[in-house]
Amino acid sequence: MIYGVSEGNGERQRNAQHCARANTAPARIIKAARRWIGTPYHDQASVRGVGCDCLGLIRGVWREVVGPEPMPVPPYSRDCGEMGPVEVLAEAAHAAMTEIDVADARTGDVVPFRMRAGAIAKHVGILSGNDRSARSHHFIHAYERTGVIEESLTDPWRRRVAFAFRFPISKRKP
Repeated sequence: MIYGVSEGNGERQRNAQHCARANTAPARIIKAARRWIGTPYHDQASVRGVGCDCLGLIRGVWREVVGPEPMPVPPYSRDCGEMGPVEVLAEAAHAAMTEIDVADARTGDVVPFRMRAGAIAKHVGILSGNDRSARSHHFIHAYERTGVIEESLTDPWRRRVAFAFRFPISKRKP
């Protein structure tokens, strides 16, 4: 967060409003994502309460927190073992979000996973915070047999994190 010295009360209020918005963004993202919990899994869908896949969850949260989706989503394969030189999911995220170091990921950030060694990242979730233990983080994602759930980011999941991205700060009112 950037703090600056400003002249006048109006400028201080604008700076405070910006800082407050930046501080509430992760909470807004998690609140939106948790409303999707219990949505059944449905490949390539993005309708809360009806059906979504992992990308559909991110798309739905984006629409609520940021606004209209920035690009159309082409059809994609469900093959979690897909190999290839192009990280399609990461490239699309780059176009709309800010990539951050995985070690700097925090609540509200989007984390794509490689489900198999050597495969491209094909699964994605949203970090949803942690409990009292610094190593016990949670995330929200849509999984084929469970639909949208929130669960612990266990070591097997943590090892699969390939990238981390941050939603842009929205000008939408919470």
